[in-house]
Amino acid sequence: MRFDIVTIFPEIFRGPFDFGIVKRAAAAGLIEIAIHDLRDYTTDRHRQVDDRPFGGGAGMVMKPEPLFRAIEDLTSAEPARVVLLTPQGRLFDQELAVQLSGLQRLILICGRYEGVDERVTENIVDDEISIGDYVLSGGEFPAMVVVDAVARLLPGALGCEDSTEKESFSMATDWHGLLDFPQYTRPANYRGFEVPEVLLGGNHAEIERWRRGKAVEKTLKRRPDLFKRTNTE
Repeated sequence: MRFDIVTIFPEIFRGPFDFGIVKRAAAAGLIEIAIHDLRDYTTDRHRQVDDRPFGGGAGMVMKPEPLFRAIEDLTSAEPARVVLLTPQGRLFDQELAVQLSGLQRLILICGRYEGVDERVTENIVDDEISIGDYVLSGGEFPAMVVVDAVARLLPGALGCEDSTEKESFSMATDWHGLLDFPQYTRPANYRGFEVPEVLLGGNHAEIERWRRGKAVEKTLKRRPDLFKRTNTE
């Protein structure tokens, strides 16, 4: 799968993709990540990518011309799904990550300032995505989140293919909508704090029941909204 990221701050991506699962997926040829400087698609000597909004108001708006040129150039030889990362987008969740992981190519536009010219969203953007109900300085960090969440879902990206099935927000049928269950590792007793006995007994059926019960318990306690939504769909 190929990710193309369009940004006015390409330097910000130096480092985040050089570690962990994303790095291993790239090294294995499962993903390819290309960073594109939006200013390369300007034509004026100041390389301007923003301007004042028509009608007045605070802040600046990203101009349509560089974004149109960038997307037209990037899709000239091969089609791709174009996503604008913006607080106005639909909420990014595990279900959407799974959907995006089925694509061959994804272009992520990192919004900035007060947003982008509406003609961009109306004519060259396929989807608008937000990673949460809060405002960031731009779409660069959301782009990192999307790449990480999607890349780890690709076959072969994780060392254990079962790892994604029982995580928080897993789309697996029996665990859909539940937070992850508590995890423990050695030593079994640390400063008097002991690992639950059921996890040490080797009875996989009992362990499975305990884990699911704890996942339900945690979801009800921490995210009752998530539990209610999951069980009413």
